[in-house]
Amino acid sequence: MSLVSHESNEYRKQTLFSLTWPLFVELSLHMGIGIIATLMISHYSDYAAAGIGVANQLLTIFILLFNITSIGATILIGQHLGAERYDAARRLARSAAGMNFWIGMVLSVFVLFWGKYLLNFYAIEGSVLRHAVTFMQITGASLFLESVSLAFGAVLRSHGYTKESMIVSLFMNGITVAGNFLAIYGPFGLPVTGVAGVSWAIVAARLFVAGALIYLLNKKIALRLHIRDLLSISKRDMKDLLAIGVPSAGENLSYQFSQIVITSFVSVIGAEALAARVYILNISMVCYLFTVAVSQGSQILISRSIGARDFEGAFQRGIRTLKMSFCISAAISLIIAFTGSPLLRIFTDNPEIISIGVPVLWSIVFIEPGRALNIVLMGALKSTGDVNFPVIIGMISMWGIAVVFSYLLGISFGLGLLGVWIAQGLDEWFRGAFAYRRWLSQPWLKVKVKVPVNH
Repeated sequence: MSLVSHESNEYRKQTLFSLTWPLFVELSLHMGIGIIATLMISHYSDYAAAGIGVANQLLTIFILLFNITSIGATILIGQHLGAERYDAARRLARSAAGMNFWIGMVLSVFVLFWGKYLLNFYAIEGSVLRHAVTFMQITGASLFLESVSLAFGAVLRSHGYTKESMIVSLFMNGITVAGNFLAIYGPFGLPVTGVAGVSWAIVAARLFVAGALIYLLNKKIALRLHIRDLLSISKRDMKDLLAIGVPSAGENLSYQFSQIVITSFVSVIGAEALAARVYILNISMVCYLFTVAVSQGSQILISRSIGARDFEGAFQRGIRTLKMSFCISAAISLIIAFTGSPLLRIFTDNPEIISIGVPVLWSIVFIEPGRALNIVLMGALKSTGDVNFPVIIGMISMWGIAVVFSYLLGISFGLGLLGVWIAQGLDEWFRGAFAYRRWLSQPWLKVKVKVPVNH
């Protein structure tokens, strides 16, 4: 208690820049490792890259389930710190870790034994299917490590220790890249283990991250985790975490499920279109990297402002973050569009994949500003406690616009992968426009935001 109280003034002094630059670097590392891994795998086999891309999409859904607790912890701990309820913040951190441990264990067992059957949905076959099954079973068995790490990371960042979280990600990426290199290129006479070796590198990296975050929680906020924390989770904390986390994560879950359906459309178009989709998804991450980072930093500050009842400060923070993200994402998407063909050649020399991908990269100039509008303001709304609106609008738009128009434009009208990307752009702009209108209405002034008390 004394340690946290002593640092309470530091929470108020933190700026968006001090919180965001480590988040930006950390997200760059996460996205960078995905791009590097895809690049390395693509040199091993385009079909291996496609298989891992499909399996990763399914695994991402399970990881988003872990985010139910993590999102709730980030928002509620931030509100408690803003309201100077430090004991409640620490208790909530223990509950979040315990909940994610059990959720992770259940899903690890499920994916290990039954995850391969979910791949049948994509109608993939041959070597693409074999690579996808290998990747899913090995990395899926370690999902519980990812689960607890997400909870630990949320607690650490909520307390403002974004730089420490960034350093952990740096080491994690080093482990993953080294493992990928050994698995794919087989230096020093080592056997080339391909997808299996890449999968085990991810497991090793997850193990390191979990251990490092436990150490940092103990060192930075004197939070020691015990076995009893896994067995005696506060029911009230569970209720509070789920009340925030379920609707908040629901938007992301709906998005991932819709992407699974859309990917099944792309698989019908052909294996080259599926491979192009994997490569373009990695390239497009660069466009919204900055947006995601400043959005996360802004969410931390907005949740603290809400806890301190500084509603005007919360509102202005959202508007400033939006303006910055909108302009930067537009500029980066233009740069990527002008360099589309050389970028794709980094991943593949297949001329059919490149010809499919270049027009799609131009479409992101239309998509990314809308995505910035959506990401920043939907996240900001969640931080104020307005958690139901994003998931309602998200589900309507993702399924009614992204999925429907992906099929119509991509398959019925014959636009292929370009049609799929245009449909997703319509979805991003639709959700972003509703989020902007909602933010301007300041719903927290009309309905009192419930800030949990120290019970």
